[in-house]
Amino acid sequence: MERAREAGLDLVEVSPMSRPPVCRILDYGKYKYNLAKKVAQSRKKQHVVSIKGMRFRPKIEEHDYRFKSKHVRTFLEQGNKVKCFVLFRGRERAYTEFGRQLLDRLAADLKDIAMIESMPRLEGTSMSMLLSPAPGAVRKKKDQPAAQKSRRVEGVPEAEPETEPEDTKLEESEELIVEMVDDEFDDDIEDEIEE
Repeated sequence: MERAREAGLDLVEVSPMSRPPVCRILDYGKYKYNLAKKVAQSRKKQHVVSIKGMRFRPKIEEHDYRFKSKHVRTFLEQGNKVKCFVLFRGRERAYTEFGRQLLDRLAADLKDIAMIESMPRLEGTSMSMLLSPAPGAVRKKKDQPAAQKSRRVEGVPEAEPETEPEDTKLEESEELIVEMVDDEFDDDIEDEIEE
């Protein structure tokens, strides 16, 4: 304690259970600051993989199918995984082969940019398939077409550009965000229409 006071530093007990207890003389505030910086730096290097979801119905119209598959393609180009669902209601449950055909068609349409991570399988009243971006399919910001780039408005500062993930491989230290995307009718309204 005297040596710590003389140096103007703190005495920190490192291992209280050992015999004799181990202590260090250091600037505790500086130590906590450096520790917080290390944690922030490791978070900055962390790669966030998100799983987007797209919901289909077995009786989907052609225009709706193209619209949704275009969104799935965009998600894959951004480096996200996509879980595609086909929901079955009522008598549709007896004809699950239509859902499998729909998911197979989607996989065939996106084979240039996507890999099937899990094949279509029936889980209760829905059939799902997980797609992940193919190697080299992730589009960088500079590769985007001019129409998709942000336009600068006079007098308004331009937002910081987001960095695109370079590697789509999921590691232990990565966070996983699940986001559902659906632009179908509300379930209650749709049930009333079927009745």
